[in-house]
Amino acid sequence: MLKTMLMVLIALLAAVGCQTWRNSGQVTAPDQHSDALRIGTYNVHYIILSQETGAWSVGDWERRKGPLDLAFKAVDADVIGFQEMESFARGSGGRTNLTLDWLLDQNPDYAAAAVGDPATFPSTQPIFYRKAKITLQDQGWFFFSDTPDQIYSRTFNGSFPAFASWAVFTDTGNGAAFRVINVHTDYASRSNRLQSADLIAARMAPWIAAGETVFLIGDLNARLGDTVVDILADAGLTFSPVSGSTYHLNRGLNLFGAIDHIAYRGTASPVGDPFVLRQKFAGEWPTDHYPVAADFQITP
Repeated sequence: MLKTMLMVLIALLAAVGCQTWRNSGQVTAPDQHSDALRIGTYNVHYIILSQETGAWSVGDWERRKGPLDLAFKAVDADVIGFQEMESFARGSGGRTNLTLDWLLDQNPDYAAAAVGDPATFPSTQPIFYRKAKITLQDQGWFFFSDTPDQIYSRTFNGSFPAFASWAVFTDTGNGAAFRVINVHTDYASRSNRLQSADLIAARMAPWIAAGETVFLIGDLNARLGDTVVDILADAGLTFSPVSGSTYHLNRGLNLFGAIDHIAYRGTASPVGDPFVLRQKFAGEWPTDHYPVAADFQITP
């Protein structure tokens, strides 16, 4: 279990007085090309509604929410998918989503795709889009499960549900259509990750065969060169070369390569390199991941 091993490593580093390892990150996002779209991904960590204080509690959310909004604004994405945007209570399908409501309220130029009535549409992996530039055409989901079309079905080994949300958009500037698939694979089980990657590849196959422009974004809990990533690359995706850490353990510790990714297929052409904002906002870490984004030109 990668994240558990890392926590042990952190404790050992602290015990021997080792210096914190950090990547040099950009303070601001690069300027966006006038006819490009900025695609992003950001794991924002769930909120535990039953806890008033402590890590990831409701009280902690009050500390984090201003910095998280600043991070969102700093990325300045046209389309950005979120993972763990959940106000967690017992069971699945809760109707409270503090993070979703907060960011939409603070950013009226955006709307949320891949959301709906939680009884029929899992809404914890929304995809925000800039309303002036992007039009939503369709949306859907599938779970990483032996019964992928059954909402909230558990993963292949019976652990907590994990899924892909997706949305089809049109660039209102040039009419180009594109599909964004937003994923978060199991951090604890490599078997679940591999089977999830196989399922994603199978679900993408008809979209790719139809000639669609497809983006895959999200937290794969796998680095470039891992079999999970290779399965998706073999399915036809090109991964943007994100350099350095994207998960920092909520401490600014950058101990291993990117696990949050942006991949693409079709008429999308990258404009410049992907970027990661590795910094505090208003003196706080908004979450335990950094936001990742890249610019693309998409032709009809």
